[in-house]
Order: sequence, then structure tokens, then C-alpha cells
Amino acid sequence: MNVVAHTSTEPFIRVAEVWVPKGERLVCSAGDYNGLDGFEAASRKTSFAKGEGLPGKAWSEARPVVLKSFDGSYFQRTEAAKEAGLTAAVAIPVFAEATLLAVLVVLCGDDAVRTGAIEVWTTDADDMLTLDDGYYGAAEEFEFVSRHTHFPRGQGLPGGVWASDTPILMRDLGAGYKFIRASAAGKAGLTTGIGFPVPVPGGSPYILTLLSALGTPIARRFEIWDARAARMGKSGNAVLIDGVCERAGALWKDDGDGLNSDAPTASPWKGVIGQVLGTGLPVVARKNVGLPEGYNAFVGLPIHRGGGLSHVVAWYI
Repeated sequence: MNVVAHTSTEPFIRVAEVWVPKGERLVCSAGDYNGLDGFEAASRKTSFAKGEGLPGKAWSEARPVVLKSFDGSYFQRTEAAKEAGLTAAVAIPVFAEATLLAVLVVLCGDDAVRTGAIEVWTTDADDMLTLDDGYYGAAEEFEFVSRHTHFPRGQGLPGGVWASDTPILMRDLGAGYKFIRASAAGKAGLTTGIGFPVPVPGGSPYILTLLSALGTPIARRFEIWDARAARMGKSGNAVLIDGVCERAGALWKDDGDGLNSDAPTASPWKGVIGQVLGTGLPVVARKNVGLPEGYNAFVGLPIHRGGGLSHVVAWYI
């Protein structure tokens, strides 16, 4: 496994926030606002009914929602977002069966520098994965290619997630034969990608992919934790099954039989991964709250399947 060497600390995602149901409305329970105090203040005093604003739309439509422009849209914090330089957002609902647990919202700023991709894939009438929508920053050519690409089950990063129904981490996107859009990814400087299912009520699959570039990384560290063993009472812990870090390279190694006897584990309520395991909710945290040294922020997203927590996808900035 190769080391991913990001050379900039300018993040592609500028804000991450968690909205949870309280009565009939969604309220902000946590957020990493990256020093954007005005937008944070506007968010803390806002709440959303079902179908209202971006979090409420993800709740009512029970699917991930991409909003690439706030002007003239249903986004309700447009003035505060404009003052903060935020121009686009993606809302990711977290459901346990038919019950909404939370909505994770990530917000980006559009300029000529930031390159990356946040994509939502779902099936069409031919039972192929097509791009539902996505935000790409300055990666216009890669966006064009993506909008004209379809994936059967098992092909490429979205198709692999669809077939396995588990998160998948891919490295060397510009050179990897498994990444179907490798040529366009290489031109855009995209290096690392993580894809995961977004379980929602109903029969339509939704796959979300985060593709990180060298200059403006979505994250400097990605992790995938398997919580199924904990749910079934086999160990009580979640196990790290894949991960990569710009400094240390691979965080997980294959012993040759598809296993790793030295894989790190996480216990409920201990550390940031443990907070996701214990609450079953997304966790957003800043430095000095148990993050590994050298990281400024953490986002942990739970995936619920079959009545319990299945996996945790995490990224560190």
C-alpha cells in the first residue's frame, strides 16, 4: 500500500455539522465551523422542520442531497454562508431502518483552487449506478466524465460498494486499474477515494463517494471500522479494516490471508471512534478532544444495517 502525500492543509470541506431530531424539528448538536463564527452563530440558533432547509430536505426525501448553489434555493442560511465564503453543501441522512437518527451536513467554498469530489450515486431504470448529483469544485473535466459514466454492480468504486454493501477505500486513483475514471482523476489530481452505502428507507440504493486531491484534500487520513463484531457480541469492539494516512501510509496491513491480527480496535465511548460506536450518531470534533496529534478536526459517520451499527467511516483533517 502506498503513502498518500498531501502537500497542503487547505481543506476541500470547510464546515461539518450534525443535526438531530428534537421533537418535530432538527437542531444542531455539533459542528466544526473552522473559525467561521458568524455562520456558526446563525446555525446554532436555527432549526428545521421536516422538508425545511437542506437538513430537512434530506429528512423528508430520505436520501443524500447535493446543493451546489445557495442563491435562490431552499437553503435558509444564505446570507451567513455568503459572508463565510460557503457556496455548496451536501446533506447525508443517517437512518436506522425507517427512523432518522441524524443528518450530517458538509459545506464547501467554491474557488479556482479547491479540487475534489463529493458524489451521490443511485440506480437508473436499467439497474446501473448513475450520478444523482455531485460537487467537484474546480474539477470540471472530471465532473463531465462522471456525469457520463455508469457503473454495473461490482465495477469501479461506486459499483464495488453497491456489490459488497460495505465501505471501500481506494488509493492511487489516477493510476489504479480498478478506478474506471483513472485518466480524468489523474488530470484533476485526485489520489484517494472512499465510498460507502447510505442506507435509507425504500428500495433505492444510494452510494456516497469522497474523492480527495493532493492540493486541497478532503482529509489527510481515512479510516473504515467494522462494528459488526461488536454488534454480534464477538469482541465488544469495532475493528479497523482499512485506513490510510498521509504521514504513515497504510494504517492496516494484510497478513496474507485477508486478516490482520494486529488491527487496532475501538471500544464504545472511548475516543472519537468510540463516541460514534456508543451514540450511533455522527461525531464531529476539533483538536484537543482525543484526536491523534497533528489533526485539526474529525468526522465520524455511522452506517446502520440490519437493526444495528454496521460500520464507521471516519476522516481527519
